[in-house]
Amino acid sequence: MAASSPASLAIGLISAIAVAALPAAPASASTSPSIRVSAAPKPTEAQLRAQLKELNAKVDKLIEKYNLKRVELAKAQEAAKTAQAKAEAAEQAVTTAEQRVAEIARLRYQTGDLSLTSFMLPTDAGSAALLEQLTAEQQAVVDSVAKARDEKKRASEEAAALAAQIKSDTAEVAGQRDEAEDVIKDIQKKLEDLVPYGTGRNSNGSWAPELPNGSDNITARTRLMKEQLDKNFALPFAVGCFRSGSSGEHPLGRACDFMMSTGGSMPSDANNALGDRIAEWALKNKDKLGVKYVIWRQRINQGSGWSTMSDRGSITENHYDHVHISMY
Repeated sequence: MAASSPASLAIGLISAIAVAALPAAPASASTSPSIRVSAAPKPTEAQLRAQLKELNAKVDKLIEKYNLKRVELAKAQEAAKTAQAKAEAAEQAVTTAEQRVAEIARLRYQTGDLSLTSFMLPTDAGSAALLEQLTAEQQAVVDSVAKARDEKKRASEEAAALAAQIKSDTAEVAGQRDEAEDVIKDIQKKLEDLVPYGTGRNSNGSWAPELPNGSDNITARTRLMKEQLDKNFALPFAVGCFRSGSSGEHPLGRACDFMMSTGGSMPSDANNALGDRIAEWALKNKDKLGVKYVIWRQRINQGSGWSTMSDRGSITENHYDHVHISMY
């Protein structure tokens, strides 16, 4: 039996989790209580994270295989171009050789139809030398025509074989890409499901005020948001939350700055992209966690889209080197 793909395994896992979460149906009159099957317990966060780790390893292998096939495909396409050029050159060689054969035949005709095997023997040394030269040249040209035709056939066959290989490889690459994308989507879905709800949510959707606590001087909701980001992203630099003597939510323990550079300098392209993902994640989970707004790259988003902020005069003040997340 063929092995299940990572994508199908991930989808099966999600289905199992969904089924496990449903209440067990009551036994019908025809069903014996002794054979009822209990719903499996919902996996713990630790179990889900272990499964996610396995899925990430599988998707890494899929991506590596996909990339290698892309490299092979590029090489095959280059080889096909070379084969096509050889075929065109062989075609030109055949044409040139055939033209030369026609020229020799015409020259023989003009010198007395010496192309016939039953020609009249030459009467002088000059005629004999010319006949010998024409005969040798004609044979060489005929041989070159045959060789050129063979080269053309081989080149055409090679080009056709490569074209078929490229078609097959293209389909394989597309399949590997789709499979990897399916697993990535499953991973993203599982990560979303793992995000817990913040404390203090009122029945009308608003958030009750919270006092800072603990040695880090932040609220429980802020701490939960920080912990979740730390779990779901490889944060490259320090995270700053409580800060006295400033405005906004920092002195209230309701904001954190996720640094994307050492501070005061522009982040690398990779860390800029990471900041984008962190900001997107925070906004996507704002209703679960109690996110009030996000500031990143001189823009603010309160859940209804990004708005440009005024220039505050520096990379840090304009939030180009860190993602700022404020909580209710």
